This record gives sequence, structure tokens and C-alpha cells, in this order.
Amino acid sequence: MDRYFELETARLEAGPLSGIQTAEDWEAARERLRQQLRFMLGLDGFTSRPDLQATVAKTFPSQGFRVENIVFQSLPGLYVTGNLYVPDNAPEPSPAILYVCGHAPVKQDGVSLGNKTAYHHHGAWFARNGYVCLTIDTLQLGEIEGIHHGSYREGRWWWNARGYTPAGVEAWNGIRALDYLEARPEVDPNRIGMTGRSGGGAYTWWVAALDERVRVAVPVAGITSLRNHVVDGCVEGHCDCMYPLNLYGWDFSAVAALAAPRPLLISNTDKDRIFPLDGVIRIYEETRRIYRLLDAEQNIGLNITEGPHKDTHELRVSAFSWFDRFLKDEADSAPVADPALPVLDPVALRVLESIPGDQRNTSIDESFVSAAPSPAPPSNRGAFQQHRRASLRNLRTMCFRGWRDAVDAPLAVDLGAPLHARGLQIQILSFDTAQGLRLPVYLIRRSEDNWDAIRRIEAEVLLEDDWERFARNFSSPPESIEKDPESAQPTPGSPEAGTLWAFFAPRGVGPTAWSGDERVRTHIRRRFMLLGQTLDSMRLWDLRRGTRALLELEGLSDCRLELRGDGVAAGLALYTALFETEIDSLRLTRLPHSHRQGPIFPNVLRYLDLPGAVSFVAHRIPISLQVDDPSPWSVCLDTGAVLGWPADRLVVTGMDEEP
Repeated sequence: MDRYFELETARLEAGPLSGIQTAEDWEAARERLRQQLRFMLGLDGFTSRPDLQATVAKTFPSQGFRVENIVFQSLPGLYVTGNLYVPDNAPEPSPAILYVCGHAPVKQDGVSLGNKTAYHHHGAWFARNGYVCLTIDTLQLGEIEGIHHGSYREGRWWWNARGYTPAGVEAWNGIRALDYLEARPEVDPNRIGMTGRSGGGAYTWWVAALDERVRVAVPVAGITSLRNHVVDGCVEGHCDCMYPLNLYGWDFSAVAALAAPRPLLISNTDKDRIFPLDGVIRIYEETRRIYRLLDAEQNIGLNITEGPHKDTHELRVSAFSWFDRFLKDEADSAPVADPALPVLDPVALRVLESIPGDQRNTSIDESFVSAAPSPAPPSNRGAFQQHRRASLRNLRTMCFRGWRDAVDAPLAVDLGAPLHARGLQIQILSFDTAQGLRLPVYLIRRSEDNWDAIRRIEAEVLLEDDWERFARNFSSPPESIEKDPESAQPTPGSPEAGTLWAFFAPRGVGPTAWSGDERVRTHIRRRFMLLGQTLDSMRLWDLRRGTRALLELEGLSDCRLELRGDGVAAGLALYTALFETEIDSLRLTRLPHSHRQGPIFPNVLRYLDLPGAVSFVAHRIPISLQVDDPSPWSVCLDTGAVLGWPADRLVVTGMDEEP
């Protein structure tokens, strides 16, 4: 897998910037890239901006400025708490800074005061130097505590299937914070800058890329290369708020370039382990090339100071100077006072006396990205076919773009020598599923059956738990093997005469299994997401390739092929039959009723859920479906009634019934 991730990363590193050679190329590509980023953040459906319902909970004076504790709703029920720092005696309108916060929880007596309080010295410092500054809380570490760590530690892999990332929420909250600043009479809307460190650096990138009202940006320790994240393992130090769902296969320089030609200072320390220096410099160089094309190289800067991943004095002073240069036209300014000096009691910065009863912060992952409507029987055959075509098109273009290998790429099929035991022949078929990654298919038949005698293939998808059963059933101590294994009679439960058993072991199963450590397994799965894939989407690719490899064997192309699976493996078998028409029937056990339980494919719940996929496949081939609860599948049976399926096309039974 190290080799696989290396090769996949190398393929994406050129990214969407590689074809841009002139300023005209960039102008033609910029809005298309912004649309792609909106989709990858889950913001493509945000076509209107509801009223902010903004209120000021409290105002109090401080040393040279006043603080307003504010709250607004970026969406109905999605609350954003913050502090607005307004300088005393400043001319109106004044330049403004939107400051977005990194991961710094602040609690007192079990009550969250928001991470805005940990970074309040930034707001105070900007205000004492003539800027209006709005500092806002993040979703997870705000006064209403939502979740950033969905795939990192909460097991919410369905976020990938829904097309949801908390990075999208943070980007949207930042965009709505700009709306709030624009509406304030103290603010000059043509002189708004944005900055933040770590997580706040990442959010600065998203908002600056999408919204040109950010006239000057200083993201601090918020970006590095795709190689650092995937190959070097920096993904293990970041939660989900740091990443779009990388459907379009971007390196992060494409995000950075969308700030061009506006003034941009990329700022980092030289010993930051989660934003390594080599990746930061690479992002800078690739972004600077776009600035050069736009004759704006004077607007991009790289600031590297000594230190670890920390909010240092040197980083703050450099940011201040950059804003003074481009928002105030003061190239040689010096900041007032120590920018690291906390001046306020964090309790005074708390906005909410109690959590609003209508808040959606803690459940925004359920609604931020729209899901496909619940399936319903079609009105007629034409409507069904139209829906099926549209769904397949969306699956190919918006869910499975990670299948970047050509379907007809060489499989390099190899059939190993047969092993004989207990009247059976066992052979291993191996094939290339991707560059540098070969997988096995285990073939079992009666010893007396040559290939010409095979008329039927019963194939099963093995996942981790299935592999344990398979290995247990087909391994024996030496003394249990007959002296003449080729002439022995097959044991009960062996293949019938003329039948070939095939067992698919996709990546991560059996001989290609990776670590049993749950943390390692988690971050391997997260690496797939950074490549625009998921583990399940690439296992589906493996099954497609394995099916083709199997049917390449001489004499098997005309055999009837039934594919089987249990649980998530049943979902993978289902989708294999959706794309590979050589499969003649399915036998599925305990198929989940929704992709929320798996299999997890990128964005699939935006377009389709498993009952819809069952209907699409059952329209072509017979399916036996044995499940704990048959009720979610009634819509499939109703669809069959409308379309006139034969009675045995889709058979749904409970687990206590004979399938």
C-alpha cells in the first residue's frame, strides 16, 4: 500500500495547474476550479444566504478598543459565536480582519468558552493597531460543540458517502462572517483581510479561494503538499476539517492558486511536523508560477520563521506587516505593543448564556449536504430508465472518478499451478488491479473436472471477517490430507460437479491485509479520501478487475456467474453487477439498507442509496436477498410490479427463512 499511495500521489501532483501556461488559461479555468472546490466542500447547493439573525449579546470597553460578543446563524440553527474588536477613535470605515481559529479548546467548569478566547490576543492586537477584527469560533471547539473528527475517531465513514466534510462548514461560516463584516458601518468592505493559524490557516485558504472579498490573505501553518499528507503520513496529525473530499484529485497548490492575484503571504515555521517545510515551499513555488503568469508576483510572499507548530511572535509580526502594506498602504509600519499579550478574561468573551434549543451545530453533518430523496416506485418504464441512466452517469462522474485506470488496462493474468487435497483442485489466479498492486482470486473445483467441464461459477466476495472463515475452512493439518488427494472423494460442502468456486480477496484482505492496529487502519482509509477515493470504491474496482480476469480464463467466458456477498461485501457484489454485465445472478445476505452502513463510496448518498441500486440491478438479473428486515426493500418489489418483473427476479426473505 505504501507503493500504491506513492504512485497515486505522483499521478495527482501535477494537478489542475499543469495545463495552465498563460494568463488566459488561468482566467478560463478559475471559475471551473472554484465550482469544483465548492463541490468538494459540499457548498455547491448553497445558492442563497438566509438572514444572519445577528445579535450583540454584550459590549464592554478595553484598552484602546471595545469588544462586542456577537452571534449569528450562518444557516438557520447553525450558530456562529464570536468577538468583534472595534478600535477606539478609528476613522470610519476602517480596514477589517477576519480571524479564524485553530484547535485550542477553552473550558471552565465543563462549559466551552470557544477557541476564540484562546486566540483573543490577535483580535485585541489588531484593534489596537487600527483594524476592526472579528474572531469566530469553529464548529467543534465553539460554545456549541460540534464534531470535526468524524473519520479520525468517531467512525463516521458515512461522511464520505454523504459528501460531507466539516471543512465545508468552516468555509461557509467564514463566508457568512464576511457578510457580517460588510454590514458593519465601521468596516470598509473593500479592505478586508483574513488570517488564522493551523486549522484557522486551512479555513483561510478555503474562504480566500472561494470569496474575493478577502482582499489580503495570510494563512499561517494551514497548508502543505498532498505528498506530505498521503506519503509522509501528515494525515495522521489532522482531523477532517482540514480536508475537502478530493473528488477531482487536486494537490493543495490548486487551492492556493485560487487566491491569485490578490496579496497572499504563505507563512510557516521551519520545524512544523504536520506542515513540513518541503511541502510548504512546493505549494509556494507552484502558486508563485500562477502569480507570475498574472504579472502579480509582487503580491505573493513566503514567510518562514524558526520554530515548531506554534503561534509565535515572529509569525504574528510578519502577518501584521503584510496587512499594513496591502490594506493600509503602509510598507514600513511597526505594530503597537506585544502581539502575544493576553489582555482579557476569557469568561468575559463568552457569548451564549445557554445553548439555543434549535441549534443544529451538533447534528449539522446530517443536513449540510443534501441527500438523494427517498426512493419511490417509478411511474412507468420510461421514467425508470431515465432515472437509471442519470444515476449511472452521476456514479461514474461524481462518485467513482478515483477509477483513473482505464478499464481495459492489461490485467496480466497468471494462473498458478494447482494444489490437490481431499478430491479438490485449488488454484490461485493473480491479476493487476492497479500499478504496483496484484491481487488473488482463489479457484476451487473437483479434481476430476477439467476447465471444459465447468458450466457454472459461484463467486464470493471476501472481506476481513469473511477471510477468517475462508482460511479456517480451507486449511487443514497435514495428517488430515489423504495419501492420494487427487483420487479422494470431495468432502460434503465441496463444489458440485461442473461448478467452479471463486473467492475474491480485494485489497486489504488476506495476503494484502495491512496492520491490525485500528489507528493505522483508520489512517490508511483516510488516505484514500485524500486521493479522491474510498477503500470501498477501490475494492469495487478490484472486484470489477477480478471479474474480468476470471472470465479471461479459457472456457469460462460462457459460464453462468453468480456473485455472492455478506454484509458490506454484499453491497460490493451488488455494485460489481451494476457495472459488469457478465454477472448473471446475485445472492446477497445481510445487505445494509443504506450506504451509511456501507459500502462507503464518495458522494454516493447525494445520488443513490442501496434500494435504488438493487432495483437497477434486478431489472437485469435475478437477485436473492436475505436480510434481517425486509421492509426497506419493499420499494424494490413495488418497482418490479410497475416494470413487470417475473416473480423470481427479486426474492426477499428474512434471515430465518429459506432463501
